[in-house]
Amino acid sequence: MRKQENYSVTFNIENENTQVTTKKSGWDFVYSWLDSLVFAIMLILVVFVLAFRIVGVVGDSMNPTLKSGEWLAIKAINTTINRGDIVIVTQPNDIDEPLVKRVIAIGGDTIDIDFKKGEVKVNNEVIDEPYIADLTNRRGDFTGPVTIPEGYVFVMGDNRNDSLDSRFNSVGLIDERYVLGVAEFRFYPFDTLEIKDNEQK
Repeated sequence: MRKQENYSVTFNIENENTQVTTKKSGWDFVYSWLDSLVFAIMLILVVFVLAFRIVGVVGDSMNPTLKSGEWLAIKAINTTINRGDIVIVTQPNDIDEPLVKRVIAIGGDTIDIDFKKGEVKVNNEVIDEPYIADLTNRRGDFTGPVTIPEGYVFVMGDNRNDSLDSRFNSVGLIDERYVLGVAEFRFYPFDTLEIKDNEQK
């Protein structure tokens, strides 16, 4: 009888990991970049719509602080109006356009102007005004002193002798409800974003 032999055969099977590298085309990169760009722009727009508005400066009444053609980012929510703030006024006026002016006096203040000396007094104190182009010599319709009612502000342009502002009956005192917002920074030109009170450009 033939002896039965057992054979043991071992098979070593190596599993090779095959990596398939898919190379992105140039268009895929462009689409990805555009997608990120669109998202960033939308995020910026949402922030600006909720917190800021962009307003253009027209005319020379705020020289030398602001020039015609510049753009301002204004804070349009939770705005407290203080003396010295640059504000955008939408109150109806004879020239039928928004005004960019500086707040000189707020509700409860008494303002007076010595047009011979060119000095502005608020609550009987001459205020320091490093931002003005010239002394305040243009009277307009102003007859002071004037006490500002609560809820109103008195505004003037920094270019005192070439500005239509609260000294004139056509503008008058500004109801705070018509203050669109307070200028926070210069949106354009980009090289001078900060608004400096004594800026000479």
